[in-house]
Amino acid sequence: MSLYPLKFKPILKSIIWGGDEICKFKNVSPLRAGIGESWEISSVEGNVSVVANGDLENKSLDEIISTYKEQLLGKNNFETFGTTFPLLIKFIDARDNLSIQVHPDDELAKKRHNSFGKTEMWYVINAAPGAFLYSGFEKEITPDGYVKSIEDNTFVDYLAKHDVKKGDVFFLPAGRVHAIGAGTFIAEIQQTSNITYRIYDYNRKDANGNGRELHTELAKDAIDYKLYDSYQTAYTRKENQPVELESCRYFTTNLLELTKDITRDYSDNDSFVAYICMGGACSIRDNKGNDLSVKQGETILIPADTQSVSISPEGNVLLLETYV
Repeated sequence: MSLYPLKFKPILKSIIWGGDEICKFKNVSPLRAGIGESWEISSVEGNVSVVANGDLENKSLDEIISTYKEQLLGKNNFETFGTTFPLLIKFIDARDNLSIQVHPDDELAKKRHNSFGKTEMWYVINAAPGAFLYSGFEKEITPDGYVKSIEDNTFVDYLAKHDVKKGDVFFLPAGRVHAIGAGTFIAEIQQTSNITYRIYDYNRKDANGNGRELHTELAKDAIDYKLYDSYQTAYTRKENQPVELESCRYFTTNLLELTKDITRDYSDNDSFVAYICMGGACSIRDNKGNDLSVKQGETILIPADTQSVSISPEGNVLLLETYV
């Protein structure tokens, strides 16, 4: 059977800090409050995506990769990651401030957890007035100073705080301290890894008066303590042509704002391509003759053996395009 553009059933996560934006954005009915995350494409154990369209409907992503291998992933991706899909794509809606975290890089994650590390990026879909996030350091701090700041509750004073608005982009390489603030609704693209070190949780207690586990010592060796000139990705919006938001060894992500038809040539691209629809709607037709309609909140996986796709916006459409 020839592969075609795939849609997946969203994996909706009810979380105490979740809001009500995800179901509205994705037009999920009935509306559910308290949905903190929607995992759009996932190969994480226990949270593997299931196909929602076509002949492969109800097949898991793992099953499809095992069957189609490099046809789906690309030759180099299959050789590197085997039957694990290399990216996790999700939406996150934070009604409360999330804990401050850091992720280890590949070397440290392999050594400690036999896992890949986690480099990721955020695209702000929407932000309430006063919404913010933390990314990186604003003031110098040493590893020992970091430990002391956790003990005396001054760690947040060292962080770079960013007021956010719709369309803001942040790249978060492994080692960068970060947290999503209340009222922030984002799309996240990351390496497939579930390794997170929780650094600080604002001394919050559960119903029994217990605080959440912190990973102070594990994080100490994982943190990048350097100060950088900027932590936000600058880009210039352009209609009807791809605008690169980020390109690293783990993924490349482009923004497409379309008001007219465009063709994307993937003949030299040894990778699947995922489209995340940020607004509007469009139809996508591949070189094999497969057609698929895509609307806001949907994520589409284009197999690696696809040579090209034509995208026809219905009025206008905003897409994130990502591949390895």
